[in-house]
Amino acid sequence: MSILKPQTIQEQDQLTGWLLSLPALVILLLVFAYPIGRAIWLSLFTENLGTQLQPIFSGLENYARMFGDGRFWQSLSNTALFTLVSLLLELVLGMGMALVLDREFRGRGLVRTIGILPWALPTAVMGLAWEWIFNDQYGVANDILRLFGADAVTWLGEPGYAMVALIVADVWKTTPFIAVILLAGLQSIPQDLYEAHAIDGANPWQNFRKIALPSIAPQITVALLFRFAEAFGVFELVLVMTGGGPAGSTETVSLYVYNTVMRYLDFGYGAALIVITFGILLAAVALAAFVLSKIRTNAIGER
Repeated sequence: MSILKPQTIQEQDQLTGWLLSLPALVILLLVFAYPIGRAIWLSLFTENLGTQLQPIFSGLENYARMFGDGRFWQSLSNTALFTLVSLLLELVLGMGMALVLDREFRGRGLVRTIGILPWALPTAVMGLAWEWIFNDQYGVANDILRLFGADAVTWLGEPGYAMVALIVADVWKTTPFIAVILLAGLQSIPQDLYEAHAIDGANPWQNFRKIALPSIAPQITVALLFRFAEAFGVFELVLVMTGGGPAGSTETVSLYVYNTVMRYLDFGYGAALIVITFGILLAAVALAAFVLSKIRTNAIGER
């Protein structure tokens, strides 16, 4: 009877929490578990409408095919590079933006509204605008270079520059997202902590390192995890600006999966790519969460 009828207040609260979370868990199972399960099942078949109409069970053949697929490994490398560089820049710029917006100054509300506009814009529309900015003939980026006497650059036509253009566009759009989350954490810090620290003769850098940074560690963790997952699955921006070119130098995993399924009609191999990509993303997010948790614990301990 004790299992069915909780005896303590803590057990009652836990049971109530599970009952309230049950509808959300059911929805998550329907939205995430079924598609992933379906993809795993489909990945065990060879189904390419370009060569055959009926699926043929092939076991792990699609997964073995990935080891020799250079295009997959290049797209994975491109995705990792794009994710890590953009995430680092967004964290630094977002932190600076949040610190500025946390201060009192005239017109702060207007600046906050303008600052969040890039994040509110649709990715496809924003990508199209940046494609025009980086156009090698009449783009604004080359006009700025010419003003300083530099030569024009084929931004979207050279592998290294094309990746730089993508990262710049992504950082411009998503930095406000991180800034808003960090700003919310900064606004929740009691001013008494800063005043007490100032009495001890602390400078602004010590206030940031000893008070602000440990206090907003949860917000930093949430922002980084959300942005990591979103950047790893970047699709619209690459599709609009470069289409994965030149020579596949900016093709991400999500774009490669899209081409495999929608252009080449290779559903079995596309499903295998989805499963492996999901596994890599899940492992990377779990590792990042563990590392960030350790960093947060150490920061709080030092405080």
